[in-house]
Amino acid sequence: MFKNMTDIVLRHGKTESLKRFHPWVFSGAIYKIVLHGDEELHEGDVVRVVESIPSDNGSLERFMAWGHYQVGSIAVRVLSFEDRPIDRDFWKGRLAEAWQARKRLNVVRSDNTMFRMVHGEGDRLPGLIVDVYGDTAVMQAHSVGMHHARNIIAEVIGEATEGRVRNVFYKSETTLPYKAQLGAKDGFILGASNVNVAKENGLKFHIDWLEGQKTGFFVDQRDNRALIEQYAKDKNVLNMFCYTGGFSVYAMRGGAKSVHSVDASAKAIELTNANVALNFPDDHRHEAFCEDAFKYLERAGGNYDLIILDPPAFAKHKDALRNALKGYTRLNAIAFKKIRPGGVIFTFSCSQAVNKEQFRLAVFTAAAQSGRHVRILHQLHQPADHPINIYHPEGEYLKGLVLYVE
Repeated sequence: MFKNMTDIVLRHGKTESLKRFHPWVFSGAIYKIVLHGDEELHEGDVVRVVESIPSDNGSLERFMAWGHYQVGSIAVRVLSFEDRPIDRDFWKGRLAEAWQARKRLNVVRSDNTMFRMVHGEGDRLPGLIVDVYGDTAVMQAHSVGMHHARNIIAEVIGEATEGRVRNVFYKSETTLPYKAQLGAKDGFILGASNVNVAKENGLKFHIDWLEGQKTGFFVDQRDNRALIEQYAKDKNVLNMFCYTGGFSVYAMRGGAKSVHSVDASAKAIELTNANVALNFPDDHRHEAFCEDAFKYLERAGGNYDLIILDPPAFAKHKDALRNALKGYTRLNAIAFKKIRPGGVIFTFSCSQAVNKEQFRLAVFTAAAQSGRHVRILHQLHQPADHPINIYHPEGEYLKGLVLYVE
């Protein structure tokens, strides 16, 4: 037993999900909390989860897992189902496992220097995201426990990556539970770097980890961007919600006749233009527009052969689900109306609250409203460096369809 250890004792019969290795303990499953040390239990503490088993002598307790305690419906995020200390060796081991997996996936290459190294539950590190851009890792904590562990994670990440990562930028101001009032500040917690250009499949991109969305780039669309490249030759392409212009740059390398990028953010348009210029200087095939996506689509002509719809999450929680589905239906309906006969639409949802069936139904409804004949060519998802823990299906969040419109 470790000093000042806290036991989270679960009700008998409330452990089935843990026995199936689901990495969350819900507050309703807790029978009692037992403190063995002098200190109080605080959010973010490492706790031991045990099962209460009735016996003739009262009750017995059986070890289930170690995890981070947190306030809310999810009371514990499981770090290990093995009875072992959560120490430096634990963190180094988990990070090394994640690194070796990326090497085996062949995303660590000289022409591909940006990828996701840690994807929360998918890498058995719930509440932690680590994206690598060259020799800099951008770390995001989504739980108080991971916030507390940030320094030791930064300390061992260089060893775990065989010296590849030299700098760690902590970017968690907007991802941590606001009620925890941690006062987290974004900034380097290991090393420092002014190099903000990384490669994806041989293309160069500026990474805005200081002020950009997520960790600075949407690395989860890498494989889908590569598919866009295959469809772009001689096409007039419209990239809606372009953000960094990733799809636009791939379309240009694929031989697109013209590429229009649209985003409501002036900063996104600036970044898109910079990324296009980085790869295709003085190439007049590209033009960017700072405008509301729905308004642009409504007034757009019918001269696009390839339309990409990759909006931000319309539903960040289940309470917003109904309005989100209406938004996806409306957006896709306009695209069906505007696309040329024989055109192709790439349409996505990154809303975790929207499952594959709900998204597909929204797109189906839009197609029916348009009266166009539509075929599904591909069903898309997140790439291999964003793995889904088979025991945690909630980790599947990115959905996409490639549609041929007659």
